[in-house]
Amino acid sequence: MSITSPFYAHLARLRFIKRWGLMRNAVEEDVAQHSWEVAVLAHALAVIRRDVLGVPIDPNAVATRALFHDATEAITGDLPTPVKYSPAMRQATAYLEHEVSQEMLALLPPAIQPALREVLDHEQWPDDHAQLVKAADRLAAWLKCRAELRYGNTEFEQAAQQIKGKIDQHMIPEVRYFLDQFGPAFELTLDSLMRGD
Repeated sequence: MSITSPFYAHLARLRFIKRWGLMRNAVEEDVAQHSWEVAVLAHALAVIRRDVLGVPIDPNAVATRALFHDATEAITGDLPTPVKYSPAMRQATAYLEHEVSQEMLALLPPAIQPALREVLDHEQWPDDHAQLVKAADRLAAWLKCRAELRYGNTEFEQAAQQIKGKIDQHMIPEVRYFLDQFGPAFELTLDSLMRGD
């Protein structure tokens, strides 16, 4: 039997890793869903940057990096925010994510490692790509909180306020445009979306 790579099999398991693990969820969310949503939002922000603001950027490259932004969670699982971002754990978490990304890259055949390193290793990302992926990640988290609140789940009230505070604190024109143009539709029901209300 030939030696094969488990890299993509690891990524396929992201669908089994639940997000928001310390909170009661009205609708469960897994890391694979979240990664797709962040990729779509990052692509949108990059298109806005390029086509509305006139700043050169490759939306497809940004979207691809966003798609892989939580890939290491295939190994580490989703660390809860209170753990991941506590002052004592921030540096340790960054080190862990870096080490796991290197271990995952080592699982790949050598010929394709460079292409995946560009998207998996956050240290390889251009600053403008990292900024948009981070903004999209926050935006996805806030939209999740807003959805949970619409479902009557008050468990997400404080998270929604904290994440919106970070979005406001780090507001960029692309996010402002997205919120103005597309944000209100996230509050609509399916019937309203279909009618274009």
